[in-house]
Amino acid sequence: MSKLPISAFIICQDEERYLGNCIESLADFSDIVIVDSGSADGTIALIQSYIDSGWPIRLFHEKWRGYAAQKQFALELCQEKWCFSIDADERLDAPLRKLLPEMIAADEGIVGWKMARRPYLIGYGYTPERVRERKILRLIRKGKGAFDLTQAVHEGIVPEGRVEKTKAGSLLHYRPIVIDEQILKENKYSTLKADQRFAAGKKPRPIKLFISPVLYFYRLYLRNGLWRCGAPGFIEAMTVAVYAFLTEAKLYQRQALKERPNRDDALTR
Repeated sequence: MSKLPISAFIICQDEERYLGNCIESLADFSDIVIVDSGSADGTIALIQSYIDSGWPIRLFHEKWRGYAAQKQFALELCQEKWCFSIDADERLDAPLRKLLPEMIAADEGIVGWKMARRPYLIGYGYTPERVRERKILRLIRKGKGAFDLTQAVHEGIVPEGRVEKTKAGSLLHYRPIVIDEQILKENKYSTLKADQRFAAGKKPRPIKLFISPVLYFYRLYLRNGLWRCGAPGFIEAMTVAVYAFLTEAKLYQRQALKERPNRDDALTR
C-alpha cells in the first residue's frame, strides 16, 4: 500500500523508552522528521535502527530552542502536503490511522484537523474512548499554520483557515510516571506558564487561586469523564488541579514580590 502524503514531526531528547512505539504507529506516513536536542541515552541508536530498516526517517540535531520554537523548526523541515505534530510518548490508535486517508482528502477549505488524546493511567491503562482530553490541532496543511512562539508551554499550532474535528480515533499518551515525578513535572510546567503570563503583564486575581483548580478538576473528572476510571482517574484530575493552583500561586507571588519585596522588619515589631 502506498504511503500517505503526510510528514510526521517529532522533537525529542532521551526518549528511548517511548519513541519506538510512536514510530511504529506512523507506518503509513511517507515522511518522519525527528529533531533531537542532545539525547544521552539510546535514542539516537534506536532511531538509526529504524532508518537502517528502511523507515522514511530524517534525523536532525538541533540545540534546544524552547517547546514552541523547537516544534516550529521541525515543522519547517516537513516535505509533504500535510504535517502531523506528535510527541515521542504519543501513538495513533487504530481508528485514527484508519481515518487519516479521509482527513487528508478533505476539501481545500479545511486546513487542519483536531483530534482527541487519551492518557495512560497507572493502575488502569488507557482511558476508554468516551474518556478523553479536549481535541487538539495536530494535522495541518503545509504552510497553513505555525506554532505560537510566545507560548512557553502547552504550545499549539495557530491555523490559517478552517479547522475540523475528527469523528473517531485518538492519540494515545503513554508516559506512566508515578505521582512523585509527575508533581515535579507539573511544578516545572507551572513555572513556565506563570513566567510567561508575568512577562506578558498579566495581573494575578486572588479569586483564581480558588476557582482555577476547581474548574480544571471539574473539566477533567466530571465533563471529560475521568470519574469512569476510578481512583486512577481521580488522581489524574487532582494532579492537573495542582498544576492550575501552582500556576496561579506563582503568578500571584511574582507580582507580590514586585510590589512589595521581602524585608525582615522584625526589629520594628
